[in-house]
Amino acid sequence: MGYRESGGFSVTSVPESMTAIAIREPGGPEMLVPEARAVPRPGPGELLIRVAAAGVNRPDVLQRMGFYPPPPGASDLPGLEVAGTVVAAGPGGDPEMLGQAVCALVAGGGYAEYCIAPAGSCLPVPHGFAMAEAAALPETLFTVWHNLFERAWVTEGETVLVHGGTSGIGTTAIGLCRMFDIRIAVTCGSAAKCDAARALGADLAIDYSNEDYVEAVKAFTEGRGVDAVLDMVGGDYVPRNLAALADDGRHVSIAFQRGAKAEVDVSQVMRRRLTLTGSTLRARSADFKTALADEIHRTVWPRLAEGDWKPAMDRSFPLAEAAAAHARMQAGEHVGKIVLTVG
Repeated sequence: MGYRESGGFSVTSVPESMTAIAIREPGGPEMLVPEARAVPRPGPGELLIRVAAAGVNRPDVLQRMGFYPPPPGASDLPGLEVAGTVVAAGPGGDPEMLGQAVCALVAGGGYAEYCIAPAGSCLPVPHGFAMAEAAALPETLFTVWHNLFERAWVTEGETVLVHGGTSGIGTTAIGLCRMFDIRIAVTCGSAAKCDAARALGADLAIDYSNEDYVEAVKAFTEGRGVDAVLDMVGGDYVPRNLAALADDGRHVSIAFQRGAKAEVDVSQVMRRRLTLTGSTLRARSADFKTALADEIHRTVWPRLAEGDWKPAMDRSFPLAEAAAAHARMQAGEHVGKIVLTVG
């Protein structure tokens, strides 16, 4: 039997229960198990989405391993981005949203047949995009846009270095930089991945297993260095990243796969006027994410509708095979985004 919230709206009969992928206990991919859950009900300012596809991201893997708990009030289910159809709105919601195809950034709960999303974090599925492609947008696009374009304030004609060039973050950064006339150098773990990054539009792809990326960046920029670094590695990469920066360069940290602590020569920061910053996205307020979504809708969405860029897609897995999707991500063989499909 479906439901209709008092003061809310529903476009179709919504079932009481759904299939979701839960984390049995912290551990390996096999800890992702299908289970029956009650369909969540949207509150004020929220929409209920019938999920067609959900993106798989590194934070989902960390959550499954027990290293990245959801923020207070968020679903305990993994999944930070979805695409699908709005089927219900919470009290005070806009009835015109019902039946709309949207993609959304969420704080959790994406690995399910139905997912709650703040209305302000929902964007229309771009013209010409399949649902799986739309589901591959929000998490990495919001992250790269905020950190490269807002925190590192990169502009046309500048050069950036992004680690993990064939990851979801890396391939999204390549796409955005190409879209806005920014030169991009990336690091990758093999010659084959470097080839893939170049095919996607990277101006320079460095095989870090065989080459010193600082020297490669210096040669590429004729000794000047890059204007900004987007770093997911941390640890001993941080001082090397600073060495790769030009004077007045900006270093933005978004993860720390090699450790959260780094030794930094503060005199170099002072002498070369470097900026060190960073951010996390998941726990930011709904108001912040709404403002970020509005900016992306104004600046990026028209370019997507014109066909300027689509996310690099790796593989799709049925929702029930979420464990296999996580195993592929952890193996590091993917190029671009992995998604789960529903139905």
